[in-house]
Amino acid sequence: MNDERMPSKDQDPTLVRNQPALRTSHGRIWLVVGGIFAVICVAVLLLQARNDVAWAVIGAVVVVALYCAMIVARFMVPPARRLVILACVFAAIPVWTIIWLLVIIANSF
Repeated sequence: MNDERMPSKDQDPTLVRNQPALRTSHGRIWLVVGGIFAVICVAVLLLQARNDVAWAVIGAVVVVALYCAMIVARFMVPPARRLVILACVFAAIPVWTIIWLLVIIANSF
């Protein structure tokens, strides 16, 4: 049933890919929020250094590398894919931190 009042898939505002942050941003806000998030994640990982310094530092270095990847993507990737890549790398930062915290905790026993 094709109702004329129903928006097409390209115009549906509820689709994830139709969010303004993924369509109209220049990427600066992703870098700012990603930087804040990366600092928090690095701080949390380094607080675990009392359990195992090497594992905590490795985790923090990977978080910094992911943030550097965000910076590279912001300036090197064409606009058509830039925001999706920034969002994916941004999401990878907390996922990595949580996984690595579990690794640190598992190694402390």
